[in-house]
Amino acid sequence: MTIYDIAREAKVGIGTVSRVLNNSPKVTDETRDRVVTVAKRLNYQPHAFAQGLARKRSNTLCAVIPFFTNYFFIQVLQGVQETLAAVGYDLIIHGANTQAQLEDYLDHSMRKGRVDGTLLFSLKLPDRFAEVFIEKKNPLVLVDTFHPSFDSIRVDNTEGAKKATEYLLSLGYRTIGMLNANLSSVPAQERLSSFKATMCTHNVEVRDEYIINSSNTKNDGFSREAGYEGMAEFLRRGIKLPSAFFVSSDIQAIGMIAALRENNLQVPNDIAIVSFDDIEIAKYFNLTTMRQPMFDMGELAVKKMLERIENPSAPISSINFTPTLVVRSSCGANKNYVLNDNR
Repeated sequence: MTIYDIAREAKVGIGTVSRVLNNSPKVTDETRDRVVTVAKRLNYQPHAFAQGLARKRSNTLCAVIPFFTNYFFIQVLQGVQETLAAVGYDLIIHGANTQAQLEDYLDHSMRKGRVDGTLLFSLKLPDRFAEVFIEKKNPLVLVDTFHPSFDSIRVDNTEGAKKATEYLLSLGYRTIGMLNANLSSVPAQERLSSFKATMCTHNVEVRDEYIINSSNTKNDGFSREAGYEGMAEFLRRGIKLPSAFFVSSDIQAIGMIAALRENNLQVPNDIAIVSFDDIEIAKYFNLTTMRQPMFDMGELAVKKMLERIENPSAPISSINFTPTLVVRSSCGANKNYVLNDNR
């Protein structure tokens, strides 16, 4: 249905229909009621792009992400897309695999009229772009990354790794290793530092030979291949296995399990595992994991963006989610439940 259909049915001009739909006072109550009644009967929905033109907006957001195939981003983007669809916005997604691509996409997103705002995921905002975004007052929301001048939504990697490590310790494990992603990733850095600090706090030895940082650059090492390669490398060393591992992502843990099975080793009988994310398939591998509210992060990112568009001078906000421990059988526990404490 278009305003032409409404005009024909209500026997008024399209200018009159436009004035009614935009709440102009220059319409009689009788005419307004007639137009509104026809619009409802025809189930008229204003075209988002046309509405945006009236407000000098594109009704489009841009999302810049490092990897299209990462389960974390897929689930966050589900939250973004569903929330945008509810308000009639479109989404342009750019996959930035290099610094040059990142800067090119940011440059495009800042061009006047192209998009109403930019969502930046898990990538460091270059300083020169931060200055331009501030100068031009272009709305920018950061997800899984941080800059003090912009709204940001993150998961507390330090607290999440701490809880995961403490849970393994609470089950009695004392020789604990870590299978980590590539250290070029900030989350990988934060999770490793917290793992080491937590072990030290509890006076448990951190053995360097029990820590494997992925050299795989695909998805910054947050991949099944990286998990498989990491565990295979560890097994080739021929040293005694630790009793448990903290793994920096579920998808790596799935690759790790495959490598263990090839060597006739079982989880949790031979090695216990606690991982990170709680992606959709984690439950099918019975992974004990730190749940990130991925969908909620995407939803909140859009809401923050829309608030920023409507109120550019609002105070900057930084929201940190605390991951929740989801206990399944991979850690050696026999119960399936969610431990949601905020100690």
